Amino acid sequence: METCHQLPVLPLDRPIPKHVLLRRGAISFSSCTALFSGPQPRLLSQRRGAISFESSDQNAIYVRMLGDVRVRSQAGFSAQTQRRGSYPHLDFRLLHSAAAGSGESASRRKVKRLLSCQRYLRATPVQRGGRSRLSLHMLDDDYDGQAKCMLMKAASWSFDMFLFDRLTNGNSLVSLTCHLFNFHGLIQHFQLDMVKLRGFLVMVQEDYHNQNPYHNAVHAADVTQAMHCYLREPKLAVHLTRRDIMLGLLAASAHDVDHPGVNQPFLIKTHHHLASLYHNSSVLENHHWRSTVGMLRESGLFAHLPMDERLQMERDLGSLILATDISRQNEFLSQFKSHLDKGDLCLEEAPHRHFILQIALKCADICNPCRVWDTSKRWSEKVCEEFFKQGDMERKWRLEISPLCDRYTQTVPNIQIGFMTFVVEPLFMEWARFMGYTHLSRTMLGHLGLNKASWRGLQNELEAGSARADAAAAAAADTADDSPEDGEGPEMGPTSSSSSSLQ
Repeated sequence: METCHQLPVLPLDRPIPKHVLLRRGAISFSSCTALFSGPQPRLLSQRRGAISFESSDQNAIYVRMLGDVRVRSQAGFSAQTQRRGSYPHLDFRLLHSAAAGSGESASRRKVKRLLSCQRYLRATPVQRGGRSRLSLHMLDDDYDGQAKCMLMKAASWSFDMFLFDRLTNGNSLVSLTCHLFNFHGLIQHFQLDMVKLRGFLVMVQEDYHNQNPYHNAVHAADVTQAMHCYLREPKLAVHLTRRDIMLGLLAASAHDVDHPGVNQPFLIKTHHHLASLYHNSSVLENHHWRSTVGMLRESGLFAHLPMDERLQMERDLGSLILATDISRQNEFLSQFKSHLDKGDLCLEEAPHRHFILQIALKCADICNPCRVWDTSKRWSEKVCEEFFKQGDMERKWRLEISPLCDRYTQTVPNIQIGFMTFVVEPLFMEWARFMGYTHLSRTMLGHLGLNKASWRGLQNELEAGSARADAAAAAAADTADDSPEDGEGPEMGPTSSSSSSLQ
């Protein structure tokens, strides 16, 4: 082994400079022979790094790990306790908190703790500061490369969000939205702090409930990707400003944040505090909007912008998110039809551009039936499972079961056929008319028709199977009726038989 003779001689007990201590996560080197000739060699041997050599070897290098290293005893290796792993970002958080705490008032710190409390309860172990078996690196190089390749095709309508979420280790919303902000030049145009942007998106992603089968961060990422496709349509790309694009992407990413997995009627009949707070009107949408505003302010993403501009952005963001209330579907659809019939939509005017953004977000929110069959079917099963889970809770608590939420009377094909017929088709037909039947519009309508036909086929199979089961049950009942019964039947049987024979 080649030895480096230029290494300085540094006795073990010599005071170590601070710049060396900053590198204490590495290895300590020493060639001092006094290490092995001390008065208590046994104590020194307990501090060795598991490498032994003769003290007469002047060129040997003593290697030990800084920390409590124990040697093998008769009972074997003794386990180390209370040894924390290396989580650098947690250390920086502690340092930042210590520095910021000195200048903050107690009331402000309480408010920040309250804002972060709910997010902390749902945070991952690494983000809470606990132990995690996962590496701090979200992905290895191979998966990261595949995710980047997928992002290059983020404008494709066949984008597989489920695959992308796996490749990003559950961070599809953060990864996609950061990419889209960069793609549209929003970071440079608005002079956004990338750290604050990512921090805001992480807060949004963490506030989605992963236990929800449908209303989770993957759904938000899927809606954001659909919105990106719509924003790139020629008719919109020419007229929309960067401000419009940023509001559209932000609204799409946060439009269902902190969704509880139940609908508004459930919150009202269970006397939930959100229903009381928002007077039973657009309860969930108001909550999504207010939560988003709170996270925007906590992250400081727009702190460098003028106050009046920030407030107007928050109001416009609320208007977009509130438009996703499904109970207002007919209101927006009628207004959209009226504009198209009159031909008075002028995208050079800000109010008309904002209205089209509302319609675009509504389309993105319910675009699952317009995806390819495999993806559409998977989303449909997820949303119906969420309905059925609500119905199970209502049955358990002896409440009236909401429409479409009873798993014993409803089927996924039946729910989807009705949803496509009465909600999706009317809106997307008008959207295609507005866009001038572009390639994307025709693709969505084509998928919608094929998927609807597929659901009808599945529904027919279910009905045929149910009919066969009913027929089999009826046949079994008839067989049971024809068989002898206990009581008078068996006594009358022989009498009748003998009478017949006598005749």
